[in-house]
Amino acid sequence: MGEIILKFDSVEEGSDARTALDGYKWKLAMWDLDQKLRSITKYGASILKDNNQASGEEMEIAEKLREEIRDILHGYSINLED
Repeated sequence: MGEIILKFDSVEEGSDARTALDGYKWKLAMWDLDQKLRSITKYGASILKDNNQASGEEMEIAEKLREEIRDILHGYSINLED
């Protein structure tokens, strides 16, 4: 792979620079969220109750949220698996 240079010249572009540099953190955060939802759907681990057993409704919602997140990321050409 070749060299990639991101150049931000002014103070006004500081926010854009931070966004560019933090991209991998956003991906890691989305991965963590996906894995939390996966643990609900696969293992029935609840994040809402103290007894750690997810209800069927929780599991269904977690699966739908996982699908929605992946659809949104796909729309931006982002794949959590890469």
